[in-house]
Amino acid sequence: MSIKRKINIAIDGYSACGKSTLAKQLAQHLEYTYVDSGAMYRAISYYFIENNIEFDQNKNIQDALRAIKISFVQSDDKKGIKTFLNDIDVSDTIRSMEVASKVSRVAAIADVRHYAVALQQKLGASKGVVMDGRDIGTVVFPDAELKIFVTASIEVRTQRRYDELVKNNNPISFEAVKQNLLERDTIDTTRKESPLQKAVDAIVLDNTHLTREEQLAWAIEQVKAKLQ
Repeated sequence: MSIKRKINIAIDGYSACGKSTLAKQLAQHLEYTYVDSGAMYRAISYYFIENNIEFDQNKNIQDALRAIKISFVQSDDKKGIKTFLNDIDVSDTIRSMEVASKVSRVAAIADVRHYAVALQQKLGASKGVVMDGRDIGTVVFPDAELKIFVTASIEVRTQRRYDELVKNNNPISFEAVKQNLLERDTIDTTRKESPLQKAVDAIVLDNTHLTREEQLAWAIEQVKAKLQ
């Protein structure tokens, strides 16, 4: 589906609600650029962990951010995007529970958010971008032509993340995954810097009982409505 007039699409929502899956599928369908903002924060978190950067030491954080280069490269099969941190592919590494347990705290740091938002806005300057995260429609692209806020029940979200971790050989209990998601929800929605919230003009998508195909079909209809 190639469309001459391009728009920016902001997809926000809670952890493990399927927003990245939807964003990837929609970008591929529209022949748009997909940007995983969550991967940026995970990559930064991974760098902090590997380099023993304390989250409350501003000088060290600023120095670390100057040493970080994040880029995205389309995978060989053209179906996904690989995340590179300082020219090293960290796509799988940043999906570990160790990173997951730290990423919300890292993403709440003002300097980190300013760094990531500036990069995200640069990537979307030419339009034709589908970006998912937690503050895309409210902070990164407040003027995005289409904003979608994705949600799902905590039980379904936990099962999705649990299945993902097991598939990637990360041993973890269902309850531990659920607790991690609930903690991340609290941090994401209550942090001072760019908290997770639905943009006033965002359309809500509850995909608790939807398949991937059904939510993609729904999103495509929303795009068509915006382009009429």
